Amino acid sequence: MKSKITAALLTFFIFSGFGFHASGQDLLDLLGEDEPVTNYTYATFKTTRIINGHSIENPADGVLLFMISHRFGKLNSGAYDFFGLDQATIRLGFEYGIGDRLSVGIGRSSYQKSFDGFLKFKLLRQSSGEKNMPVTATWFSSMDLFSLKWQDTERKNYFTSRLSYVHQLMIARKFNDYLSIQLTPTFIHKNLVSSNTDDNDTYAMGLGGRFKLTQRVSLNAEYFYLLPGSVSESFINPLSIGFDIETGGHVFQLHFTNAQPMFERGFITETRGKWQNGDIYFGFNISRVFTLKKPAEFRE
Repeated sequence: MKSKITAALLTFFIFSGFGFHASGQDLLDLLGEDEPVTNYTYATFKTTRIINGHSIENPADGVLLFMISHRFGKLNSGAYDFFGLDQATIRLGFEYGIGDRLSVGIGRSSYQKSFDGFLKFKLLRQSSGEKNMPVTATWFSSMDLFSLKWQDTERKNYFTSRLSYVHQLMIARKFNDYLSIQLTPTFIHKNLVSSNTDDNDTYAMGLGGRFKLTQRVSLNAEYFYLLPGSVSESFINPLSIGFDIETGGHVFQLHFTNAQPMFERGFITETRGKWQNGDIYFGFNISRVFTLKKPAEFRE
């Protein structure tokens, strides 16, 4: 009789042991030991621009962003020109998200009647948890074309002389809910320069940041340092300060800058304004997004 009871108990514990292993993960879940997950950082910047320059942000997959960028004239132009409000430079642009990492864009500026197109690809994403990545890194490549009529029609002018190329590696970190910083090493090549003393290649380092003031308003700043010898001494390092204001589906950016152009080759290498002389342009960017494709979780 005792041997039968012993055999029954032994059989129970053996099968219950198998059951424990089969449901072990459920027991661990009950104890709060979940599988590690990766938490990605979002909204390092509120739009694809810090001020003039690009941020590490892309439009989401299937989202079309329409941006209007506007610069009035110099504040020191006086009352006759209503302190610059009688003058204007404008850029209209579209950007589209292809997947979560890649975006493309095109634009047209009244400055030198220029066209520009670009690609942005997110190489790294800041994250914590199972995958810890301290920064977000985005690669940016663009080409622009100025379509002004040639001033010297006697010489042989080439179409390729209208082209310039820009490559940037944007590295940004969101330190907390209030502060984000971005570094932007930059290389610019111009097929045609204004004089023999100018270099076709320009190297610059950009520094930009965002500090959140309220739930919907942030203070932004941006500066590009041109390495000595790469451009004429008549050109100045661009410095810009402004505010981001979120209004529903729009992000409205107000700013002051010494740069009139609104694409990379223009504002990085061809800024002439000096802050100390009052050569300051007041302007704005306003962006609106349109969802052209449903998010993946809502697709059939």
